[in-house]
Amino acid sequence: MTLLVLLIVLALIFDFLNGFHDSSNIVATIIFSRAMPPRAALWMTAAAEFAGPFLFGVAVAETIGADFVDPGVIGALVLVAALSAAIVWNILTWYFGIPSSSSHALVGGIIGAVAASAGLGAIQYQGLVKILIALFLSPFLGLLIGFLFTRLVFFLAQNSSLKVNWFFRNGQILTGLGLALSHGANDAQKTMGVLTLGLLVSGVINQFVVPTWVIAASAGAIAMGTAVGGWRLIRTLGGRFFKIRPVDGFCTQISSASVILGAALLGGPVSTTQVVSSSILGGGSAHRISKVRWNVAGQIVVAWLVTIPVTALIAAGAYWLGNLISP
Repeated sequence: MTLLVLLIVLALIFDFLNGFHDSSNIVATIIFSRAMPPRAALWMTAAAEFAGPFLFGVAVAETIGADFVDPGVIGALVLVAALSAAIVWNILTWYFGIPSSSSHALVGGIIGAVAASAGLGAIQYQGLVKILIALFLSPFLGLLIGFLFTRLVFFLAQNSSLKVNWFFRNGQILTGLGLALSHGANDAQKTMGVLTLGLLVSGVINQFVVPTWVIAASAGAIAMGTAVGGWRLIRTLGGRFFKIRPVDGFCTQISSASVILGAALLGGPVSTTQVVSSSILGGGSAHRISKVRWNVAGQIVVAWLVTIPVTALIAAGAYWLGNLISP
C-alpha cells in the first residue's frame, strides 16, 4: 500500500511537471504574437487542459496502461521507477531550458524499469510499436501540416487589408483553446494510464477501467502545472525559431491541434513539444527556409533522440535501487 501511495504521488507530480514543462508550448505562440497577456493565456489554457480528458475519452490511457506492458508480471515498484526517471529528466531539461518530451521520458522510463524487472519479454510489442509510430510520425505530420496550412492561409489572405491581423490575433484565442483541449486529451491520459495500471497491479481494481477520480486528478494536476507556466520553454519555443506574428500563431495552433487531437482519438500518445515545435518550423519554412533558425531546432532534436535511452537507463537504476531498499 505504501508503494501505491508513492506511485500516486509521483504520477501527479509527473503530471504537474508535464503541464509546467510541456503545456507552455501551447501558450508560447499566443504570448509572443501578443494575442493575450501571458497570465491570462496560461489560465485559459489550464481550464481547457482540465476539460480535455472529460470530452475526448481515454484511448491514450488504454494504450499506455493496457496495451504496452503485461500487468501480470510487473509490480508497483516498476511504475515508481519509471515515473522517477521521467520526473528527473523533466526537471533537468526544464532547468537547462531544453524543450524535451515528457512523453518520451515516460515511455523510456517504463521500458527501462520493465526490462530491469521482468525482461523485455514483458513489453507487449504491438502496443510498443503503436506508441513509437505515434511519437516519431507526429512531428513530421506537424511539420508538413504547418507548412501546407500556412501556405494556404497566405494564398487566401494575399489581397487582404491590414485588418486581417486583427482576425488572426483574436482568432488565436479560439485556436489556443482547441490546442489546449487536445493537449489535455492526450497528455493527461498518459498519467491516467500509469495510475490505472498501478491500481490494477496492486489489486485495487481487477480490470483496466480508468476510474473517474483518476481522470479528475490527472486533469487537475496537468492544469495546475499549466497555470504555473514554464517561462524558459515559452521563451525558447516562442521566439528562438523565428519571429512569430499573429498569422503564424494561428496557423501553428490549428496545425498542432489537428495532429494531437487526431492522435488522442486514435489512442496514439504524442509529444506536444515535438508537434508544436515542428508546426512552428513548418510555418516558418512557409515564409522562407532561411528564416528558420535551424541550429535551435537541431539542439532540440538531439535532446529528443537521447530522451528514451537515457530515461530507460535511469529507470533501470532506480528499479534496482528500489529493489535493494524495499523488503
